[in-house]
Amino acid sequence: MNAPVIEWGYAGRPLPGETESGDRCVARVANGRAMIAVIDGLGHGSEAAIASQAAVDILERDPDDGIGVLFQRCHARLQRTRGAAMTMARYDAATRRIQWLGAGNVRAILLRSKADGAPEYRDMLVYSGTVGVRLSTIEVLSLYAQKGDVLILASDGIRDNFAAAIRQDEDPKAQAERLLASHWIRTDDAMILVARIN
Repeated sequence: MNAPVIEWGYAGRPLPGETESGDRCVARVANGRAMIAVIDGLGHGSEAAIASQAAVDILERDPDDGIGVLFQRCHARLQRTRGAAMTMARYDAATRRIQWLGAGNVRAILLRSKADGAPEYRDMLVYSGTVGVRLSTIEVLSLYAQKGDVLILASDGIRDNFAAAIRQDEDPKAQAERLLASHWIRTDDAMILVARIN
């Protein structure tokens, strides 16, 4: 049996004292492609969760549509909510390309090994704006992927300095849980999704 195109895992927590998190994630893997996203509903609690869940519903309903189309669809739907920050990425094993698009404060970092084996950390461009409220002109970006690349999407409930703690050889679920435990700010909801390309 063929290995899946990516291995992935996530970890998240609501703001202490809240029962519902406004930070959600999506991961869909099928037919040689993978789509991942982290959505951070503005604020926290139930109203933030309504916004992020609206985006999750759209992404899960039509995961094979282009990510630019999905992003605009989320923007239109979230106009009836408080809005969200969102970053999403798609990997296609046939072309070995990663496409991504983000607006707001969901960070995307790619870790890969350079030719000499040293780690290279790349902050992926994420645009300003809020899905459902205001988006500047945005375009889908892309790059070639390498086997073993690790892509991490993290909401702003995760401290900015988590990049140095990313590991290429760690199980994605275990890595997400470790990074959450060590880098959660604890004054906000938090979500982190780790995907490793096979």
